[in-house]
Amino acid sequence: MRIRMKVTMSGTRNGEDWPPAGETVDLPTGEAQHLVASGIAEEVDGVPEVETATAPDTAEKRESRVRKAAAKKPDTK
Repeated sequence: MRIRMKVTMSGTRNGEDWPPAGETVDLPTGEAQHLVASGIAEEVDGVPEVETATAPDTAEKRESRVRKAAAKKPDTK
């Protein structure tokens, strides 16, 4: 079961350091459920972690342009 650590634990597990807070680790289900129930970790979906870029919020920019255009006074010449 894949979990994400909510805290950094000292010590080791099977000779390796625990991952720091925010990192994920695969553990046997019983051990992972114990850490989740204790509030030390949270369950991670079966989807692998992939770093992705965030698309810019262009809707906000478009809206501001529309407001500016609507706020202009028409030429009366």
